[in-house]
Amino acid sequence: MKILVTGGAGFIGSHVVDALVSAGHTVTVVDSLVTGSKENINSAARFVQSDITSPNLAEIFAECRPETVFHLAAQIDVRKSVADPVGDATVNIIGSLNVLEAARQSGVRHFIFASSGGAVYGDTKNRPTPEGNPEQPASPYGIAKLTVEHYLRVYGVQYGLRTVALRYSNVYGPRQNALGEAGVVAIFCRKLIAGEEAVINGDGEQTRDYVYVADVVSANLAALAYGKSGVFNIGTGVEISVNAVADRIRSSIKSGSLLHGPGKSGEQRTSCLNCQLARQELSWKSDSNFEQGITQTVAWFRHQ
Repeated sequence: MKILVTGGAGFIGSHVVDALVSAGHTVTVVDSLVTGSKENINSAARFVQSDITSPNLAEIFAECRPETVFHLAAQIDVRKSVADPVGDATVNIIGSLNVLEAARQSGVRHFIFASSGGAVYGDTKNRPTPEGNPEQPASPYGIAKLTVEHYLRVYGVQYGLRTVALRYSNVYGPRQNALGEAGVVAIFCRKLIAGEEAVINGDGEQTRDYVYVADVVSANLAALAYGKSGVFNIGTGVEISVNAVADRIRSSIKSGSLLHGPGKSGEQRTSCLNCQLARQELSWKSDSNFEQGITQTVAWFRHQ
């Protein structure tokens, strides 16, 4: 199958590309390299450097004629979205619409979108949170992800595009950017391996649902095989505090120190996803053990 992956030089996207290539698909990667890296791109994939907001995107699609699109390119920094909501919407809403239009015009029939469980639902007492829970995003980033999901539904109704939105929980693993806001595991690994202090924002009792990147890849492959449209949570259903994450990483690294800094204004307190629907419809579940995932992630960062 001919497949195009936006954001295929990034953390999650590059792992998805590797799996698609291994499965024998012909893959084109479209990435601006603003946050992605050429080193992440599978050598068997074709690479086109382009921003998803580019007016030339339709030409790229027309040339490679993909049957399926995995749309993972995004502005992923929640705090940046708060500071610059227009910039966030330009990439995450207008850019996604540009990808959808290019897909429609080139005859794509299947579109898989990387959404966000925690950011879309916001803080909720109903945890693990199922897909039917009211969405109350607390950031422009979350609003953008939910907006694109609505566009996916409309493109399905109006143009017959089969769409799957995967609402990821907090993804971690090798290749994650350790310099951004969106990866506390990567940030702690980089700091502690370097023997530096890792700062925990606030009391550290804020919780997240941490899912290993290999499980997210398997969810994307399950979405590729799925014959219908849908929206699915992709996580573990387990809440883990930032303190527990930091302690587990420090225990694995055996160096560095932890300290608490001021809390971040507006930071979501809790997030955990109910993934029963993905299990029922996609025959998918998270198989990775958190301790093993952290060990593998630490090993990758040490090698870097």
